[in-house]
Amino acid sequence: MTRKIMDMVQVNIPFTMLCESYLDRFTTDRINPEIGFDADALDGCSLPDVEVVARRLNDLGLIITLHAPFMDLSPGSPDPKVRSLARQRLDQFVRLIPLFKPRTIVCHTGYDHKRYWHMKDIWLENSLKIWSWLAKQTRSEGAQLMLENVYEQGPDDILILLETLQDQGVGFCLDTGHQAVFSSVPMEEWVKCLGPFLGQLHLHDNSGKEDEHLALGKGRIDFQTLFRKLIKANIPPPVVTLEPHREEDLAPSLQYLDKIWPW
Repeated sequence: MTRKIMDMVQVNIPFTMLCESYLDRFTTDRINPEIGFDADALDGCSLPDVEVVARRLNDLGLIITLHAPFMDLSPGSPDPKVRSLARQRLDQFVRLIPLFKPRTIVCHTGYDHKRYWHMKDIWLENSLKIWSWLAKQTRSEGAQLMLENVYEQGPDDILILLETLQDQGVGFCLDTGHQAVFSSVPMEEWVKCLGPFLGQLHLHDNSGKEDEHLALGKGRIDFQTLFRKLIKANIPPPVVTLEPHREEDLAPSLQYLDKIWPW
């Protein structure tokens, strides 16, 4: 692996795992983190504790991105109490943004065609209220909000959000693993439709059947063709995040990326 690739990518890490086991690794090896916050981290860590970690990373000049909580959160739900919980968790998350000074904030849209296809207009209206608020909070701290695909069947499921929020600077985070498993249309259509909004990539591999978060090159995703399409479409270099779920998958992913890096 090369130092150049290390300097140009983010590596995902849950906040509690970072604190308990990996902070020295990230600081010693100068790994740019994409730090994920879940309910346990939001409820169990005090602001002073978080500030110590954030200051240590920022003092080293590392690039930081953040991933907002998402588990069981549905910002577009027709149930006001469910939406209230989503807003509560995001409120807890927002107070951390000034501490980390992140480049981007990544959020799952929460859309699932199986559940919301018959009330998509209601889901959209409810979602936009939360994302508009969060986009304003994010921009005020010098960061950019990115909406990530998960269960969306195709780019149209997320396009309407991005078009409506375009004036607020909201971008698209293309998750390659999610697209491979959950989408019913090819990657080419995602790039063609959402390329103008693309600001971040989440890179991990899989067999096409489950969201396995394998090392790059260990599954069936054609990353080289994806990069060629991005270059051909004149899409500016996005923020790139590696999402290995096992420590031993990081080095192979970096080595693979070093061979095909197009920028």
